[in-house]
Amino acid sequence: MANSVPSNKTELLLAIEDGFKKVYQLLVIITPEIAYEQTVEGHSKGTKMSAHNLLAYLVGWNELVLKWIKLDENKQPIDFPETGFEWNELGLLAQKFYIDYQPMPYSELLTHFLQVKEKLIKHVIATPNQQLYGIPWYNKWTEGRMIQLNTSSAYKNAYNRLSVWLASKNNSL
Repeated sequence: MANSVPSNKTELLLAIEDGFKKVYQLLVIITPEIAYEQTVEGHSKGTKMSAHNLLAYLVGWNELVLKWIKLDENKQPIDFPETGFEWNELGLLAQKFYIDYQPMPYSELLTHFLQVKEKLIKHVIATPNQQLYGIPWYNKWTEGRMIQLNTSSAYKNAYNRLSVWLASKNNSL
């Protein structure tokens, strides 16, 4: 299941927890001294970001998923991906996340990341599999798939970026 797309609640929970654990283990070893260096491979080709930016990106998407869930629970329309942004403007949305979380120190942002992930886990646990994977939620995508794309998939991508970055940091010391 490690490389496949989750197709049910159990697989989704495992994917989120596994992906989170791996990226979190890298995030916690990053010191405040290097957390703000703009040397991590960016989300847009040829750009650089900091580990703090990458963490802000993960938190931003996790918070956005929670916003979608709350709107849906309250029977309110969801403005995917975010109010004021289209799917082809995800780079601009990433920049918004960087700015939104810039004032938060790295250590606090790390704690917030753990908290927001736990809220998502609680939601998935409380949600019937049929609701997560049996019906479309956004266009053809199920709620489970939308959660996965913005949690475990993002965690895996961040893990890969951080692994390369940390390896290059160790080689340059």
